[in-house]
Amino acid sequence: MAGDVKQIMIERTAVLLAKKGLQRASFSEILEASGAPRGSLYHHFPGGKDELVLAALEYAGDQALTVLARLAGKPAREVAEGFLALWRSVLARSDFGAGCAIVAVTVAAESPELRARAAAILRAWRERLGELFVKGGMPREKAPAIAANLVAACEGGVILARAERSFEPFDLVAAELLAMVEAAVKEG
Repeated sequence: MAGDVKQIMIERTAVLLAKKGLQRASFSEILEASGAPRGSLYHHFPGGKDELVLAALEYAGDQALTVLARLAGKPAREVAEGFLALWRSVLARSDFGAGCAIVAVTVAAESPELRARAAAILRAWRERLGELFVKGGMPREKAPAIAANLVAACEGGVILARAERSFEPFDLVAAELLAMVEAAVKEG
């Protein structure tokens, strides 16, 4: 049961980070969203908010890696489509109310440890996408740049879609990214 409470707190924190950002995700909201008693916060996370946020970053980062794992062995275009679909579904499920918890921490964290962990997660996404692109038919020399573009443009597309409360900017970005992936595969 204690593990369940801790995991629920981590998951709810990841959601709150994606919706409200680092500064606006308060302990009281985390407790309310998780249904955990007040004392459980420091029991499970004696390091306070930073420790909880680190755990939420790990959780959110692993969610994207799990999606990428399911795309192993697919053509490069399908890998890109799967990554794009992940972010489009975040926007749809939240009615444009959520973005990326990793980016939320990246832009707001004052803690070098939080920023370093966010950087490591984004790097892991880029590296895994690059590996999948190569296995999916993309030339090895193109894969790292295309992977970086995919992550960066997805994040930007999510921001634009949230701001405009519309899928239009995200879908425009997605179409260009898919054209970039296809062109790189054809060049190979």
